[in-house]
Amino acid sequence: MTDRTTLKDVAKEAGVHVSTASRALNPLTSAVVNTDTLERVAAAARKLGYRPHPLARGLRTNRTMSVGMVIPDVENPLFGPIIAGAESVLVDDGYSVLIGNADGDPASADAVIASMLDRHVDGLILATAARTDVAIERARERRVSMVLVNRTIEDGSVPSIVGDDHAGIGLAVQHLASLGHQRIGHVAGPSKVSTGLGRRQAFLSWIQAVGLEADPDLVEEADWFQVEPGFRAGLELLRRHSEITAIVGGNDLLALGCYRAIRTLDLEVGVDVSVTGYNDIPLLDLMQPAMTAVRVPYRQMGAQAAATLLAQMADTGDAPPASIKLTPSLAVRSSTAPPPDQTNP
Repeated sequence: MTDRTTLKDVAKEAGVHVSTASRALNPLTSAVVNTDTLERVAAAARKLGYRPHPLARGLRTNRTMSVGMVIPDVENPLFGPIIAGAESVLVDDGYSVLIGNADGDPASADAVIASMLDRHVDGLILATAARTDVAIERARERRVSMVLVNRTIEDGSVPSIVGDDHAGIGLAVQHLASLGHQRIGHVAGPSKVSTGLGRRQAFLSWIQAVGLEADPDLVEEADWFQVEPGFRAGLELLRRHSEITAIVGGNDLLALGCYRAIRTLDLEVGVDVSVTGYNDIPLLDLMQPAMTAVRVPYRQMGAQAAATLLAQMADTGDAPPASIKLTPSLAVRSSTAPPPDQTNP
């Protein structure tokens, strides 16, 4: 077993002083090193497999070399790729990632964030933000860098990395309208968070855009983005409007709840009532029937959130964009089909 490669080894390989190598490999000071030297030091570090020791680096920069990441619901599969994407960027830069689960409870989210602030994390990636959120104000008071992921707040004052929900819901509505559906319902997520409200607003906007009646009564809000709330909301919507032939789910788990609601009424998914999901979590293609869903690049979302946070913490003067919207696509499967009364020419 060989000894750990040191900064002195990298400096010797690059032909520079140890202090120059240290500045070149530190994002907070690399701007003062000329480009040629940066490239030589980086090449030497790669050749020798050098990775800075997080504790030593933290002592030099007065940082803990840790980032807190708070997610709203550990049982929701969409957050796995977000976490993986963020970790892939942060770990490469020498940071450890602390994961906190809010379990769908705003009070719990506040407690988790407070705990991370007490641990003096260098930055926060928050997937829990409500449209107005006192926890964000507390983090601001502590001068902690923050990025929101899959969420925004009303005043837009914190950088956010999100999917383009307006475009994504549009893909679902246009797809259903092209199949001939005239009465399309929406099982929405809770309006207290940006994804619930934004997708509801996008649904009504797109329904009108395709020439259908934008009736708010065709929307039923679920308590949370999980299967059981989706079942209750879907059942209520279908009992109130038996003429509905398609449902746009606010996310995949709500759409799966709608599957159960449709079957409870002795109807068949993809025959009597078409259903679309949102996120395209793993295994949707194995459902019966396989679910048509809006696909969002969540791993890319996590990686972009981490890169934006690192830019904030480096404070290089290059302000990160206030918001980045990632482009969704539509995975069409057998949960959507023409309505049962569609007349073939």
